[in-house]
Amino acid sequence: MRSLNVIGAGRVGRTLARLWNQAHVFAVQDILTVHSATAAGAVEFIGAGRAVRAIDEMRPADIWILTLPASRLAECAQQLAVARLLGDGAIVFHCSGSQSSAELKPAADAGACTASVHPLKSFTDAALAVQTFPGTWCGAEGDAAALGVLKPAFEAIGARVFSIDGDSKMIYHAASVIVCNYLAALLEAGVRCYEKSGLTQETAMQAMEPLVRETLDNVFRVGTAEALTGPIARGDHAVVARQLEALAAWDPQIAEIYRQLGAIAIDLARAQGRAGAEALSAIQRTLAGDK
Repeated sequence: MRSLNVIGAGRVGRTLARLWNQAHVFAVQDILTVHSATAAGAVEFIGAGRAVRAIDEMRPADIWILTLPASRLAECAQQLAVARLLGDGAIVFHCSGSQSSAELKPAADAGACTASVHPLKSFTDAALAVQTFPGTWCGAEGDAAALGVLKPAFEAIGARVFSIDGDSKMIYHAASVIVCNYLAALLEAGVRCYEKSGLTQETAMQAMEPLVRETLDNVFRVGTAEALTGPIARGDHAVVARQLEALAAWDPQIAEIYRQLGAIAIDLARAQGRAGAEALSAIQRTLAGDK
């Protein structure tokens, strides 16, 4: 069984190491975090491994997982290289969604195979994440030799691994921000509109929940274009123009959201094919501010 060292055993590192330990995929060896007490807690949670206080206390391992802030990945890879802990063929990988495996170049220069595997999952609680991890999609890129080991290791704990372009890693991560973080922000914009029209926040949340859930169900059932409804899908230029005018007079920030998302909705409406081309062109001019 290949040995695994963990650097930065926060929620992600703890979750993965515990799952691999339970599935007998890797033998968890040394665990390093900023605080020794945190490392000791990680050992207890994972059920295996030895807490260490510094990189120079770590032993060589077959696999190294770095679950550190993205800004510290290159520095950590350099420290591993300087400490001569990486034998030829050792695998060093990180789980950052925004940085590619190129951040680990110092480790690669020292003879290691490098990669990045990013779980598309919110790790709010490690104990819960252990239970819900199976079925998680993970974006992977890096050396073929590293991925040849990591892909089946992730699949052994229930992950669904897909390949991504390392050169476009930042855009890949932006996609996750848009569909997760910005979805919450978009719903907040809708709540503010409901409140402006006289609803309490509590009533707004209750009223919009069925609509939001049905829309999401439709998106994943028939796709974004077919799930589009409303004035742009109908080609109703008059309603769009009046809504934009009302929003601009009340809250220019929300009006700008309406403009920008409306432009994408026009693309969906064209793909849907129900609204007339002239009507959609008129809406496009209105959203762009053309007279």
